[in-house]
Amino acid sequence: MLASSYFRVCFRFTTLVLATVSLTSFAQLQAEDHQAPVVSFEQCVVDLQQQALSAGVSQDTVTSVLGSAKYLAKILEYDRNQPEFVQTFPGYFSARVTPWRIDKGREMLAKHQEFLAQLTQQYGVPGHYLVAFWGLETNFGGIKGKMPIIDSLTTLACDPRRSTFFSKELIQALRLVERENLDVSDMVGSWAGAMGHTQFMPTAYLTYAKDGDGDGKIDLWNSELDALESAANFLQNLGWQAGYRWGREVSLPANFDYQLAGKSHPQTLSFWAKQGVTNTDGNTIGQGELLAALLIPAGYTGSAFLVYSNFDTILRWNNSEYYGIAVGHLADRIVGKPDLSKPLPELPKYTLLEMQAFQHKLNELGYEVGDADGILGPATRKGVRAFQAKQGLIADGYPSKETVDSAMSHAVTETAL
Repeated sequence: MLASSYFRVCFRFTTLVLATVSLTSFAQLQAEDHQAPVVSFEQCVVDLQQQALSAGVSQDTVTSVLGSAKYLAKILEYDRNQPEFVQTFPGYFSARVTPWRIDKGREMLAKHQEFLAQLTQQYGVPGHYLVAFWGLETNFGGIKGKMPIIDSLTTLACDPRRSTFFSKELIQALRLVERENLDVSDMVGSWAGAMGHTQFMPTAYLTYAKDGDGDGKIDLWNSELDALESAANFLQNLGWQAGYRWGREVSLPANFDYQLAGKSHPQTLSFWAKQGVTNTDGNTIGQGELLAALLIPAGYTGSAFLVYSNFDTILRWNNSEYYGIAVGHLADRIVGKPDLSKPLPELPKYTLLEMQAFQHKLNELGYEVGDADGILGPATRKGVRAFQAKQGLIADGYPSKETVDSAMSHAVTETAL
């Protein structure tokens, strides 16, 4: 898993409160999660110092930087925080692809026009995509996070839940301190350790960050050019295909077979054209062997999208289909393409517990959707489509009220097989 995938756990908070608690409280939080074994934060830091030394970090950095790390209670609170309601595509999209972001994105595209053209030539990633990522990650540098990175990573590394992952990121952060001669007090970011304009985790920073302004130092906090070139290099390494777009909104015929939808069912453009899929203006999508998957994130009453290989690359930055569509559409709007052809639909507002109960019910009925986590991911949508098809409902994969009510009223003896 590359560092872009880590960004999913790095949800930004505009205001974060620093706090320290006693070692007893730290042990209590561990015990409440039934994670074992419980050690004091002080002992954990000693263990991490040994790991860092074994990984080649200097004694001076291990002593002065890691030895001064503080435990932050708020970090584990954020890590364990769960939303009350399930995030819908309309709610997600409308909060991210906003008139302000579109206008600001156009301003940033014009500001860095020459430099972005150079990046496109070198890395193959058009500038409006780089600006769109920048806008979604930090509001073009306006919200980079305020938590001390070393303290945050050390706190998470000393929490058994994901200790291995964050221990590695902590060691990479210490290497970053040494390579870039960073002042630890300047290293602030998200609660989960993402940093700078593009919210790179330490591994991504060390591996992909570039000196875009040519000053001999890679500073993702203060240099917009460093951040933009780093994003271009990262996306190229994630597999961005030069000359291709992310995807596009399309229109579907009235009799469309919605079971063809989903990331796991890519087909050629020729195939989709034969199914009656058109551009939103009614014109043909064209013929050819280019593979595309069809996504319907808000059900059949909302917009449909054909997405290509570069959409998969966006998901390697942040493994969320909602995020991928938001990045792609924001990039399109920045260069003057039109808004969605359909208004965002009003959808049922489910609590997390209600969605988990629905997923659990589908599993009981034989429609495997994976863990009942409350997330409307690909597995859940696939199971929902199968259930809807069997019940004679429109099989768009979205859990409409009719779909949920139908599933919850079924006896557990029914199976999908």
